[in-house]
Amino acid sequence: MARLHEYQGKEILAAHSFLIPRGRAVRTADQAADAALELGCASGREVVIKIQAWMTGRAAIGGVAFAATPTEARTHAERMLGMTVGQFPVEAVLVEEKVAIAREFFVSFAIDDAARAPVIIFAAGGGSGIEERAASTRRIVCDVMNGPDAAALAEAVNSCGLSNPQAAGLAECLRNLFAAARAVEARSLEINPLALTTDGTFVAADCRITIDDYAVVRHPELGIEIAREFDHPPTELERVAYAIEQSDHRGTFYFAQLATVAAQETNGLVGFHGAGGGGSMMSMDAIVTAGFTIANFTDTSGNPSAAKVYRASRIILAQPNLIGYFGSGSGVASQEQYWSAYGLAKAFYELDLDIPAVIRLGGNTEDRAVEILARMSKLLRAPVEGYRKTDSPAKIAARFAALVKDAHGTLWTPRMARVPAFVGDARATSFAVKSGRVWIDTARWPQIRAAVVEHSGGLIIDRAGAPAIAGTSEEFAAKDSELLACDVECTLAGVEGFYLELDIPGLSALVAPRATATQPALAGGGR
Repeated sequence: MARLHEYQGKEILAAHSFLIPRGRAVRTADQAADAALELGCASGREVVIKIQAWMTGRAAIGGVAFAATPTEARTHAERMLGMTVGQFPVEAVLVEEKVAIAREFFVSFAIDDAARAPVIIFAAGGGSGIEERAASTRRIVCDVMNGPDAAALAEAVNSCGLSNPQAAGLAECLRNLFAAARAVEARSLEINPLALTTDGTFVAADCRITIDDYAVVRHPELGIEIAREFDHPPTELERVAYAIEQSDHRGTFYFAQLATVAAQETNGLVGFHGAGGGGSMMSMDAIVTAGFTIANFTDTSGNPSAAKVYRASRIILAQPNLIGYFGSGSGVASQEQYWSAYGLAKAFYELDLDIPAVIRLGGNTEDRAVEILARMSKLLRAPVEGYRKTDSPAKIAARFAALVKDAHGTLWTPRMARVPAFVGDARATSFAVKSGRVWIDTARWPQIRAAVVEHSGGLIIDRAGAPAIAGTSEEFAAKDSELLACDVECTLAGVEGFYLELDIPGLSALVAPRATATQPALAGGGR
């Protein structure tokens, strides 16, 4: 489920006849002071400042505060904008007028999966701790088209002891809740509290909305960047990864950042690359049990292309301060594992990997996959070890821990990919492929011919001793995996003459600032 911030949810509520407190979201302390001034804070009116984070219990961590002056608002905002929730910084706070609350209610729209129908959950009492007061809640069944059942709604409202005008106002809020949720195809919409103010009006004092993932594409007005459930706003790397997934549907690619620094009393931050949900979960448990913090969760499964695995690996290695790369997933995968091995090998070589990597590629062609990684390991500054399905996640996690210990604290610094010198040369042959380009050093064609013919699947053939493309562009446009294999096999043979350039839009801008003068000489960019 894709989430919205409180201020975004309140905009939706306001469009469906709810009263909401005056205010706005800001991203700096000075903006918070200005907002407080606009709300009359200098004239004795209090404002509330709330962190915008996808969590409950904000007050308990200092994420809600009241201010009587713009200066106080600035101070609170400055502190809050320096907070982290989980591993990620607070990027915005909501500054709004303080509501004079006489009474609180809890109202929530949800989808009842068992009944396959929407339901409104209502309680005559709201605020923190509502979860522990389940006995006081009522369920109001809803029709998908017509909204809440009239009799159930009336019974819930009449149980609250309100005056007739107030009861009518509450009933209208419950109907508007359904209308708002249906309009944006919400999976859930919670107002806690729905406040009855001292002047007798109902105000949505807080709001949490999640949108059905499959509905996001129909609601561009919501500005949801990634149609997945995260516990934080998307990071730059998550945006890059999601764009890759949306542009290439050959297999699954899921990437989520979990931590940016290692937890205390652990052995360091690990880049994690799984393949298959259940096996990945077991492998994550194994690496955590071995004493490490996982930087990310990545899954490439469902028979992904070698190019997709390559891009996933590049994104994992765009995270700084990793002490190693740990890959492990299902031991019975039906996908051809050697394609994944080729993708990993290309990424490791281009980035001149100098931290240890342990990769378990259990399943079809696992022997060939392990062989590819073993051959590539000889060209790298740190060991890369491949394992099979008979090697348990616990076993390879223990081996990973030993390799990390031998590395004596080496930390990974993200870097740009090195590119062969012939790339871009006017004498080189090049042609476009899916989201990339192939470069061939024609002067070295005789040396690279054997590797190309063996691993290109017939897409590149030798005509009169010179490289030529077989057939039309449509024939090879989607064959980046075979071409990637040619690239890696030429590298392993010590012949620099064939290179597959694969685009990763947005990655260079994130990696380049971290590059250091101590890294290997690199060329090119934009991949």
